[in-house]
Amino acid sequence: MIRAVESEQHVAPPVLAAYSYCEAVTGQQARNFAYGIRLLPTPKRRAMSALYAFSRRVDDIGDGALADDVKAARLQETRSLLGRIREGAVEDDDTDPVAVALAHAARSFPIPLGGLDELIDGVLMDVRGETYETWDDLKVYCRCVAGAIGRLSLGVFGTEPGARGAERAPEYADTLGLALQLTNILRDVREDAEGGRVYLPSDDLAKFGCSAGFHGPTPPEGSDFPGLVHFEVRRARALFAEGYRLLPMLDRRSGACVAAMAGIYRRLLDRIEREPEAVLRGRVSLPGREKAYVAVRGLSGLDTRHVSRQTVRRRA
Repeated sequence: MIRAVESEQHVAPPVLAAYSYCEAVTGQQARNFAYGIRLLPTPKRRAMSALYAFSRRVDDIGDGALADDVKAARLQETRSLLGRIREGAVEDDDTDPVAVALAHAARSFPIPLGGLDELIDGVLMDVRGETYETWDDLKVYCRCVAGAIGRLSLGVFGTEPGARGAERAPEYADTLGLALQLTNILRDVREDAEGGRVYLPSDDLAKFGCSAGFHGPTPPEGSDFPGLVHFEVRRARALFAEGYRLLPMLDRRSGACVAAMAGIYRRLLDRIEREPEAVLRGRVSLPGREKAYVAVRGLSGLDTRHVSRQTVRRRA
């Protein structure tokens, strides 16, 4: 059992200010993520915003315009900061609000901070321009940049006392992260190509005649681009189905948060499946009203109950 510890003690004003900064970053930069964490009680919402703000910093270094050697140095500096947080060496009056908020969150919840080291490792893979021959190769990257975030988040959520199979919760959180990341990769295939990055496995690209890459609003000549997308969508759906087994292990509001974030991406996946070539013309997204519906559905517990019924049937 993984149990989050929510402290009701007084939070010092500098820490509250640091959390406010992180929540502002989250609201501006991660609207899908922000929809989900709104459903959490305040201590968990603040902790999740601190995790996001630190992760955003790491991602921004990797996505920025600096030279690769400078990016690598900045990432090492960020890793050193993470070490200070882990050692309890960041004071409440430190000038870095993200460090202050994350340090407080790590004192309040059993967050496995090593997951942020994995995130840095994944972004370094981007800096080095690594490509992936097989799905097994890509999974290593996805586990670093997304599976680790699932496991970090689980440190905040905790699992319910007596939840059956809770020892597998980190595995399910990791798998759900992979599902979200593969959906991101499909959504951003054109944008990534323009930035010189290819994430989809080269074996898959070759199988569907897409090895030439994606550099315009139409697929490579003679390719089966819809076939490629549908193949990856099926893979993502299988990951979602496995990762959703986490939901019944969480308390109501944490489960609602996860169901809302994952639900937004599942609906995004539906849109991509219906019109694969849309991802080559621009970023596919959901309107705000649809995201709000997914959040309400998550809060109602419909997805959790559905997963619970499926689990019971599998055991019968």
